[in-house]
Amino acid sequence: MSKVRKKQIDRKRVISEVDIKFEKIIQFSGWMFLLGLGVFMAGWVIFDDIFNILTLTLDEMTFSFIIFIGTNSAVSFGLATKINKNPEKKQTFFLDWLLGEFLLCIIAIFAVAAYQW
Repeated sequence: MSKVRKKQIDRKRVISEVDIKFEKIIQFSGWMFLLGLGVFMAGWVIFDDIFNILTLTLDEMTFSFIIFIGTNSAVSFGLATKINKNPEKKQTFFLDWLLGEFLLCIIAIFAVAAYQW
């Protein structure tokens, strides 16, 4: 027996059109959450701080909205990156993401309810 090991042949993975669309949709949702957060914060700065047209206060609903939108954006970008690096486990990652989003929403709702109570 030879002690020399044969090199494993690098097989390029086949990326289907559906996988590309799936990843792009997740990235798009991350950008939409980030855009929503940016528009909200820019509107706050422009209308409240610069022009003093509106008086916006940082109450519990506003704070939870900012945290929720920012967290959803980060989680969407993280999921897209994770799926891009390991496409074989995309179904597992997606189900974990759905469960995480559900738990995040439930915790956010209960946190705001407890804070207002």
